[in-house]
Amino acid sequence: MSYSAVIGYSSTKFGELWNKSLSDLIQESAKMVLDYTKITLENVDAIFFSNMLAGVLENNLHLAAKIADILQTNIPIFRVESACCSGGMAFHLAQNYLLANPNSTVMVLGSEKMTDYGVEDVTSALAAAASGDEQEAGLTFPGLYGMIAERYLDQFNYTEENLAHIAVKNHFHGKLNKNGHFQNQISVSDVMNSGYVARPLKVLDCSPISDGAASIILTNKAELIQQRPKHIQVVATEVASDTISLKNRESLVSLKSTKIAAKKAFDKSGLTPKDIGVVELHDCFTIAEIIALEDLGFWEEGSGGYMAQMETTRIDKKSGLVVNPSGGLKASGHPIGATGVKQIGEIYLQLTGQAGDRQVENLKYGLTHNVGGSGGTAVVNIFKAKN
Repeated sequence: MSYSAVIGYSSTKFGELWNKSLSDLIQESAKMVLDYTKITLENVDAIFFSNMLAGVLENNLHLAAKIADILQTNIPIFRVESACCSGGMAFHLAQNYLLANPNSTVMVLGSEKMTDYGVEDVTSALAAAASGDEQEAGLTFPGLYGMIAERYLDQFNYTEENLAHIAVKNHFHGKLNKNGHFQNQISVSDVMNSGYVARPLKVLDCSPISDGAASIILTNKAELIQQRPKHIQVVATEVASDTISLKNRESLVSLKSTKIAAKKAFDKSGLTPKDIGVVELHDCFTIAEIIALEDLGFWEEGSGGYMAQMETTRIDKKSGLVVNPSGGLKASGHPIGATGVKQIGEIYLQLTGQAGDRQVENLKYGLTHNVGGSGGTAVVNIFKAKN
C-alpha cells in the first residue's frame, strides 16, 4: 500500500456563530476529527491551516503560533492563504508534504470568522483577492461575477432564471445538511424576487458570509490506513493560476485556471469526467457553478444554462452526476478558509457511505474544485472510494 488517504473528517456548524471565536472554532474542529479517527495529536506530524481574513479583520497574522497555543503542541504548523481556495491549497500542500515524508500523518484544518464584522469591512477584506485596478474601480466580487454572468447570459442567450435553478438545486441539497448555513428550500420565484446585488446576480444567487471550521486527517501510513476501512484514496491534486484581473482574461465565460487544473488532474488519474459520480465545486455565485461544470468537462461549453434549468445534478434525479450534495457554498455556507476542506470532507462522507439523507449511491470517484478570487487560482482534487 503506497498511497495517501483521508481517514477522517469533522466540521463545525457553518453559519452566524455569534458565541464562538476563531479560536473556539479551531479547537472544536480539531478535537472532533481527532476523536473521530481515534488518534492523538502526538501522532500528527504537521498541521496545514487555511485562513484568508484573520490578518485583515482581526489583525491576527501569526496564526501558526496561536494554533500551537490553542492545541498545546510543538509540531510544525503552516498557515496557507490563497483567497477563497485557501482550503484546497492547504490540502494540496499537505499531500506534497506526505510525498516528501513517507509514513507520516497530517491534519488539514480550515477556519474563518466573518460575521463579527460589518458587511462593508468584510466586503472590503474579500476584495483584497481582486486586482488593484479592480479594487480602485470599486469592484467587489459580486460585481466581478455579475459581469461574468452578464456576458455568459448574453453570449449563450439565457436568462436570469437559468441561474436561479442552481440556487434552487443547492438549497434542495442544503436542507439535508444539518451543519450547513441554510436548511430552507427555495423556489425559482424566490430567487427572481430577491433584490439585486450586482445585475444580473440577486441576493439568492450569492453565497452567504459564514463562520465555521472543518478538518481532515490525511496519512500515508499503511498501518493507519489499514486500521480504518472508511478511508478514501487521493488520486490527484492539481493547482493552476491565471491573471487576477478580468480585463486581461482570454474569456469572461471560462476560468482558465480551472480548465488547466482539471486537465492535469484527469491526465494524472487516467480518468475522465464520465468516471466521476459526485462533485463538490466552488459555487460562490450561481454563475460560478455553471461555468465550473463546463470548465471541468462535465458539460459542453454554452450548455450550462440549459443543464442548470433541468437540474440534472440534483441528488434525486439519478442522472449519473450529483453536484454539491452538501448544499455547496450557496446553502452550506462559505467560511472562506474552511470551504475547500469541507468540500473534501463531503467527498469523504460520500465515498465512504456516511452522508446520511444526502448519500449518493454507487460511487467510485469524487472530485473537488476550489477557486481563489474570480479564478486567479484553482485547485482540483480527485479521490477514490476504498471501503
